[in-house]
Amino acid sequence: METEDVLALLQEVAAEVVDPRFRSLRRGEVTSKRRPGDLVTVADREAEVLITAALRGSHPDAVVLGEEAVAADPSLLRGWAHAPHVFTVDPVDGTRNFVQGSPDHAVMVAELRDGVVVRSWIWQPQHRTAYVAERGAGAWRDGVRLDTTRTAHPSRSRTGSCCGVDYPRLATGEAGWGVWFKTKPWDHAPGSLLLTEAGGRVGGPGRSPYRPATPPRVLVATSRGRREGEVGATTV
Repeated sequence: METEDVLALLQEVAAEVVDPRFRSLRRGEVTSKRRPGDLVTVADREAEVLITAALRGSHPDAVVLGEEAVAADPSLLRGWAHAPHVFTVDPVDGTRNFVQGSPDHAVMVAELRDGVVVRSWIWQPQHRTAYVAERGAGAWRDGVRLDTTRTAHPSRSRTGSCCGVDYPRLATGEAGWGVWFKTKPWDHAPGSLLLTEAGGRVGGPGRSPYRPATPPRVLVATSRGRREGEVGATTV
């Protein structure tokens, strides 16, 4: 699928099954996964099914790694790291926010080739804002290129919402840094490319780089990084 086609897919799926449930979830449409408090909604499940089907239809040889599918069957994580072509799907990133009626949530997809993130998409349906990144070609918000290195007065504030909101805030310079202890690929693969293509950096607390298949135990992101010679995932 072309880059614009994947974005259109996320927008269409969100309009079909996510937006109608926003602030309208019924009893029984919100449950917990394996851990109490780890919420999932009917919107998460339906959106993932639709996105996964479309990606598999266009890329039958690719592995599609969806958050809810893995939650139901953790064995799906076996072997994905060695697959030459992978898509990660986070159907509603920030589910707790979504359940609580906050507009701060997103639908996210990332494409990996040989373990490296090459394209990513973040659609914030309530904010009506799209973030797209391509390895070596830049990061974009609604068609406008992002470049944190040109921010005259970078923010020192920390992120604290969800990855689908936090990484865009870093990529636009609205936030200065973020730290995460949960490093699932569907959470961080999309935003990591967006941020590094915008001039920031993502990795471990030392110099260890971020790789979706082998992430550091603690993931650190900053809105400023070295631009020269860096493409895709960078280090801190």
